Amino acid sequence: MNTSRTVEYFILDGLKDRYVLPIFFMVYVFVLSGNSMIIYLVRTDHKLNTPMYFFLHNLSFSDIVFTSVTIPKMLSVFLVDDKTISKTGCFLQMYFFLSTGTTGRALLTVMAFDRYVAICNPLRYTTIMTRQHCILLTFASWGFGASLVLPVTIWAAQLPFCGPNIVRHMFCDHSSVLSLACIDTNRNSIFSLTFALIAILSTFLLILISYICIGKAMRKMSKAQQLKVAATCVSHLIVVCISYISASFVYISYRVARFDPGVRIVIAVLYSVLTPLLNPIIYSLRNKELQDAIKRAFCRCTIALKTNSKTVPSVA
Repeated sequence: MNTSRTVEYFILDGLKDRYVLPIFFMVYVFVLSGNSMIIYLVRTDHKLNTPMYFFLHNLSFSDIVFTSVTIPKMLSVFLVDDKTISKTGCFLQMYFFLSTGTTGRALLTVMAFDRYVAICNPLRYTTIMTRQHCILLTFASWGFGASLVLPVTIWAAQLPFCGPNIVRHMFCDHSSVLSLACIDTNRNSIFSLTFALIAILSTFLLILISYICIGKAMRKMSKAQQLKVAATCVSHLIVVCISYISASFVYISYRVARFDPGVRIVIAVLYSVLTPLLNPIIYSLRNKELQDAIKRAFCRCTIALKTNSKTVPSVA
C-alpha cells in the first residue's frame, strides 16, 4: 500500500439520483421555516414564556444546526456537481453533526425532566424550574453534546488517510470515513460505539425514568387530570419515539454486515432530516398553546400590514 500520499480532500459519493434534489430542497425549507417559526413564537409571545417552551426553542435551534451541517452540502453535490469536501471540512461536518444530534437528545431528556417536575411536584415547580436552572440545564445539554463526541472526532481526524478518498455516503459519516483509513480502526470503532451507546442509552434511561414516575403519579389522579397530563406529554413522547427508533435503525444498519449500502445511506439521510422535519409539525398539531400563539402572530402581522398600507401615500 502506498502511504506516501496524504489525502487532502474526500469525495462524497452517496446517492446518485438527481430526482432527490427537489426533495432535499423542500425538506430543508420546511425544516428551516418550521423550526424558525417555533423560535420566533417563543421569543415574541409572552404566553410561551415557560420552561417547556424555552427548551423547545433550543431544540428547534439544534435541529436547524443539525440539518444545516449536512443538507446544504448535499444540495451542492447535485446543483454544481461538486462532490469534494476538504479533510478539515469533513471532520468539522462530522463533529457538528454528531454533537448537535447528541444535544438534541439531551434537550429531550431535559424536557422530560421538566414534565416530571410539573406533574409530580407541581407545588415546587416554580422554585425548581427557575430561569437560572433552565439556562443551566440548557448549557449542560449543549456541553454534553459538544464534549462527548469531541474525543471520537479528534481520534478519527488523527488517523492516516492515504487513499482511496471516496466516501460512500451523502455526508462525512463517521463509519464511512473511518473505513478509508490506512490502518486498522477496530479500536476506533469500539471507542465510537461506546460513546454512541452512552449518548443514546443514558438519555433514553433518564427519559424512561421520568415517564415511569409520571405514570405512577397519574394513577392517583382523576380521569380528567389524567387526560390533561397526557395531553401535555404526548407531543414529547411522539418526538422521543421517532428520534430513538430512527437512531436505532441507523446503528443496526451499520452493525449488520449484509445490509445493503444503498439502503443504509437512505436510512442515515432519513435519520438526519426526519426528527427536525417532524418536530414543528407534531408540536404545532398537538399543542393548543402553540396553535393560539400562531393565530396571535398571524393577527399581529395582518394588523401591521393593514396599518402600513394605510400610511403609504397614494400616487396620483
